[in-house]
Amino acid sequence: MQIIPISYPMDLDQLAQFVGKQVVAIGDFDGVHLGHREVIGRALLTARNLGLKSAIMTFYPHPRAVMGQDKYVDLLTPMKKKMEIFESMGINHAYIVTFDASLMRLSPEQFVDQVLDRLGVDSVICGFDFTFGFQGKGTPDSLCELSHGKFSVEVVRPFHMNGEKVSSTRIREALQLGELETVTRLLGRPYSISGTVVDGAKRGRTLGFPTANLQLEEPYVSPTNGVYAIKATVRGEIYQGVMNIGVKPTFETGELKPSFEAHLFEFSEQIYGETVMVELIAFLRPERKFTSLEDLVAQIKLDAVEARQKLTLET
Repeated sequence: MQIIPISYPMDLDQLAQFVGKQVVAIGDFDGVHLGHREVIGRALLTARNLGLKSAIMTFYPHPRAVMGQDKYVDLLTPMKKKMEIFESMGINHAYIVTFDASLMRLSPEQFVDQVLDRLGVDSVICGFDFTFGFQGKGTPDSLCELSHGKFSVEVVRPFHMNGEKVSSTRIREALQLGELETVTRLLGRPYSISGTVVDGAKRGRTLGFPTANLQLEEPYVSPTNGVYAIKATVRGEIYQGVMNIGVKPTFETGELKPSFEAHLFEFSEQIYGETVMVELIAFLRPERKFTSLEDLVAQIKLDAVEARQKLTLET
């Protein structure tokens, strides 16, 4: 898959090789959840039926973050991971459109004429709630009108699972509530984070549970503080374990920003400076303060036992 950065105004000389008849799925796709996959899957099917290339147009930074909604600075699926998922689905190329003041000021008509039309798209696939143009005034209906027959527009209806609409907002809420089963169901996969292993206080080692302290690579949506059963990918191998996300109140560090500390079962290698990808499989309990280190160690042992049980069931 080829990744093509775009900023407005567009440099058509630079984009020449990508301009032409193509089927484009358009949206932010934060999470690339099952609803998003329905849109992307429809674009892939349409492209296959028409014998055309498939493409995705997504935006960075998140449009809502640019418009002042700070919670959208953190993402369910940062761009690197998003691109990996798109490629795994079979997309030919992905446009990453810089969402800045100049793009934000475009009217819906200008967005169609100066972005979509200039790319020469044949078909545009979008979700029912897609908006575009200044103040989000463009809708799927107006996209159909503004195309003036130059390209077709297909709108994908809301995707429901067990009577619940699949949305990035609902997934964010579930993460904050520790509802990992809901998160996994709506994403269609476990929620994952990646980070570099850095030096920590090394308390886990003294307690008999050495941990890998992760410095996250990108601005992920942080789940609620607590203890999780996890699967971690290290050097291409998958290990089971537990992760504490939080501020370690037992040690009264005064930290406000949560840390991510993973203890991997049957693992003792030094991996400082290496990247670890962690899938959150089950939420075990909220983070809490213990009155003694003995109580903390006893609870960690119970957490490990419960994590192994949850992971065995998940397998």
